[in-house]
Amino acid sequence: MIVSFDQSANQNKKKRKMFTIIKDDPTDGHGGFGAGSISLENMSSVIVDPNKNEAYVDMDAMHARSEIERRVRYYPDKSKVPNGLLYWIVWVTVERGENGPYYSGVAASELRIDRPNKRAYKSMPEHVSHMEKSLKGEIVVDHMDDHSKKLLYEFLQTFDEKLWKNSAERLKKAFKY
Repeated sequence: MIVSFDQSANQNKKKRKMFTIIKDDPTDGHGGFGAGSISLENMSSVIVDPNKNEAYVDMDAMHARSEIERRVRYYPDKSKVPNGLLYWIVWVTVERGENGPYYSGVAASELRIDRPNKRAYKSMPEHVSHMEKSLKGEIVVDHMDDHSKKLLYEFLQTFDEKLWKNSAERLKKAFKY
């Protein structure tokens, strides 16, 4: 079963994406091929853009193909992108509990993008680690700047009030300033 929610109708078509919430077990309990593999079916990627004061779902970020990630050359050294604008890709995992779906894991990964010079910074090990932490139900947002963290908080809270309401107190406390 897939439960998805459309983004606000006010956003342009490029940013109009679905937020994948819950998907059935792809192995259906058979224990054969695919058993023991990690499934990203319950994860969605949220882009936080503090430069434009917005946060939105962009499932293309799951494969490093979001609009902000395209047409730039990546460097693993942040000093190679001194004029890069700050962005965050936030890996959001949703699980189903006794009261319904809830945000179970949230982990933010930094990007610095210098569009005029076609340069960008991304730590692939950090992104992979944060995806894994989100899948394991961890909350990793302490390293975010206050403005970006507030944008993410407002997005998660208003995207689906039931998801936020059903989420654990430790997630809500992570956004207290």
